[in-house]
Amino acid sequence: MTETKRALAVPNSAVLNMAPGANLSAYVQAVSGIALLSPEREKALAERLFYEECVDSARELVLAHLRFVVHIARSYSGYGLAEADLIQEGNVGLMKAVKRFDPTKGVRLVSFAVHWIKAEMHEYILRNWRIVKVATTKAQRKLFFNLRSQKKTLDWLSAEETRAIAADLGVDVTEVTRMEGRLTSRDVAFDAPTDSDDEDTWQAPQHFLKDEQADPGQLVEAAEFAEDGSARLHVALTDLDGRSRDILERRWLVDDKATLHELAAEYDVSAERIRQLEANALKKLRTALVA
Repeated sequence: MTETKRALAVPNSAVLNMAPGANLSAYVQAVSGIALLSPEREKALAERLFYEECVDSARELVLAHLRFVVHIARSYSGYGLAEADLIQEGNVGLMKAVKRFDPTKGVRLVSFAVHWIKAEMHEYILRNWRIVKVATTKAQRKLFFNLRSQKKTLDWLSAEETRAIAADLGVDVTEVTRMEGRLTSRDVAFDAPTDSDDEDTWQAPQHFLKDEQADPGQLVEAAEFAEDGSARLHVALTDLDGRSRDILERRWLVDDKATLHELAAEYDVSAERIRQLEANALKKLRTALVA
């Protein structure tokens, strides 16, 4: 049986329609059954894609390397994210790599694709691992993905270990200490769950914020100001003529607001005249409110 026939013996069409999250075990088994490509076959497919934009060649290249994505995804299992989601993101990186692969460079696709696969997984991890971003700069990202593997124990790093890791990764010692704190911390909900009966829910951060409206004097002052403003507005409205008051009320004080053209048709004037009456009425109200 030729290499092509061995590859086609696996239901490749089913793999293309299969999502890792639906049945991860079945997906891994399916991609593991797809035959690897020889260097000659891989080069031929890559050249057809590169020079002729052959979609079938791209499909075969992607299928033959799906197992490699699964292998990389398992190396990121320590971040608490679903393996199926990591595989999905890695598959996106693999497709990007296949699209950009240049067979004239003399390297295997797997060597070229590893960067794209890891890049997509890294972006996914950084987006979803924490609510608060733990790494934004290039140096911080490097620390994020290497610090955990550099630590030999779960304890905090000693000063000597911190300096050694900083030298090894080419970053400042303070950056190592800061990133270690971010990695060991956890997200905390701002407010306690409403259905929680835990006695410690009072420790939620919302209970430690200053309430700017807690001063009784300020509350009374705000209430009196609102009441005075409401009274002034009522008096100002009653001082308007009936048409101006009706225009303001229907333009500003009801849910189903009337348009200028609707009011113009009703009062048999132009829409510009309605706008002028509205502007004059608003000016009178402002004058009454600030007096």
